Amino acid sequence: MTGVLLPGAGAAAAAPGDVVRTELPGGLRVVTEAVPGVRSVSIGIWIGIGSRDESPRQAGAAHYLEHLLFKGTHRRSAVEIAEQFDAVGGDLNAFTAKEHTCYYAHVLDADLPLAVDVLADVVTDATLAPPDVEIERGVVLEEIAMRDDDPEDLLGELFDEALFGDHPLGRPVIGSEESIRRMTRETLHEFWSGEYTTPRMVVAAAGNLVHDEVVELVSAALARAAERAGNASPVPPRRPGPVRLAAGPRLVLRPEDTEQVHLMLGVPALDRHDPRRSALTVLNTALGGGPSSRLFQQVREQRGLAYSVYSALATYADAGSLSVYAGCAPDRVDEVASVVRAVLTEVAADGLTPTEIARAQGNLRGGLVLGLEDTPSRMNRIGRNELDYGRQRTIAESLDLISAVTADEVKELAKELLAAPLTAAVVGPYDDERDLPGSLRALAEDG
Repeated sequence: MTGVLLPGAGAAAAAPGDVVRTELPGGLRVVTEAVPGVRSVSIGIWIGIGSRDESPRQAGAAHYLEHLLFKGTHRRSAVEIAEQFDAVGGDLNAFTAKEHTCYYAHVLDADLPLAVDVLADVVTDATLAPPDVEIERGVVLEEIAMRDDDPEDLLGELFDEALFGDHPLGRPVIGSEESIRRMTRETLHEFWSGEYTTPRMVVAAAGNLVHDEVVELVSAALARAAERAGNASPVPPRRPGPVRLAAGPRLVLRPEDTEQVHLMLGVPALDRHDPRRSALTVLNTALGGGPSSRLFQQVREQRGLAYSVYSALATYADAGSLSVYAGCAPDRVDEVASVVRAVLTEVAADGLTPTEIARAQGNLRGGLVLGLEDTPSRMNRIGRNELDYGRQRTIAESLDLISAVTADEVKELAKELLAAPLTAAVVGPYDDERDLPGSLRALAEDG
């Protein structure tokens, strides 16, 4: 067992804000951050497996398991799990993404032993009983139906499909109705037992805690799982090869009888290991990250074309995207698309003004610090850093990287990314692409 204090290695004890890391047998990692002045602890078991790791036969398995593992273990029924957390006022939940899954709890500091024990039990000793598989199949299918009723959620998945095509990053995390209906208990068990192993796990905790005590709890709770892994080392951060983007038309249309047209336009962007990531976040924030951003001002404030308009980033180990969302009336979508394209073209050619860059940097610095004022946010930060990078970056380092971004760096990046052909996804009252306004039809023709 090895322990490392980051930063300030060699100190006798962790100071507030220090992240401490211990590697246990079986490749299991524990990272903690002591947060002064709180009486709670947030803890999560992070697994470096997500929807992109599923085969077509397994599509949606990680998310399905997110539901199923809480249905009972060999030691606890689903009712007992719920009752134990209700009795202490705690929160127990999970989420699934394209490259990782996290099972987490938020409890009073005195209830940390319960949280560790239940989380370990759920993640490594669930029963996956056949009746529960069928019950949760219906729940997941309802969730897919709810997704289909939310145009904005549906739009994001259509955009990924248009951008990434047949690559696993182009598939929805939740799976499809077809893949969930055909999913068997054997497929789910195979995926769970083969992938949810300690070398892929990071246990992250933040709050009123003592690192060595967390390590003792985790070591005991996950001893059997670690023993199964033997002398395995931690799986290193994901760094697959380049992603090949979709060929053919770069527009996906989902006909829906909606009052608004929901539009997403975007381009491929940087992966999370690219050293220009800080410049990309500044570019995105100035472009569409708030009420003062150029897109918000041009589309909503100056023209009143849409209530909601913003830009967003998605970053993976080997790929990324920068997208712009707008929702508007059908008779305005042609102008909205034209204005968005004009803004992107202008920024690609001329970059951003010094005022825009300074404002975006201030926005990012404030958002970073304010966003880490609760223990769940702290836990998420250190868990993802360990899983994605194998190291911790201090808040001071992150703030310095944002402040160091220059106008020339942003201009060069904007020229590289925003001049690329646009990918588009549309949800709205159109039967086929021929019904779309000219500015959108042109995207398919450009592809």
